[in-house]
Amino acid sequence: MDNIGPILETLTHRLANIPPDFLDEPRMAKSNKGVGVAALVNDVLRMLGNATPLDNLERFDGMDAGKDRNRLALTMITAWLLADEWFVRAALPAAQFMTILEQTVAELAAATAAHKFTSDPDRREELSRVVLARLNYRPEGESLAQATDRLSSISGMERRRLVEASRAAEQRARAIREALAKKAAEESADKWTRE
Repeated sequence: MDNIGPILETLTHRLANIPPDFLDEPRMAKSNKGVGVAALVNDVLRMLGNATPLDNLERFDGMDAGKDRNRLALTMITAWLLADEWFVRAALPAAQFMTILEQTVAELAAATAAHKFTSDPDRREELSRVVLARLNYRPEGESLAQATDRLSSISGMERRRLVEASRAAEQRARAIREALAKKAAEESADKWTRE
């Protein structure tokens, strides 16, 4: 979050006032009903001054409503957020845009219903902060420490990531302690056998 981004309230307000079309059902395979998420993603990419091969858009075609619906619904919401004039002026590279829509959206959608990111104030803030953080931005008017602290306190995904990182560090420390204890025991046994 090294760079200064937009005012957070601008993004949360944008999410609160999302047009109903972006909350419609995403289109699933074998259906002509719903929003074509791949086409929407392509339109926003073009608006940001980018293009991507059609093969890269296939992952936004829903195959299984049970598995894909929430992720694709959140993709539409996030595409609306990224279509904000601030992001258009920032000229996001296509790779960053696609990473947000593929990885970040999938992580968020696995934990929370998509429409909560428009109806719940904390989830609007979470989506805005997570997207900014993944793009290496922080909200205007916040220091790095403030932005990091607020992100970790509001985002369940970030809390989980921090807990997992903490667990991994503890496992590494435990393995090191065990290896050191084993080495000390071996050296002690060697010393006794020499004497």
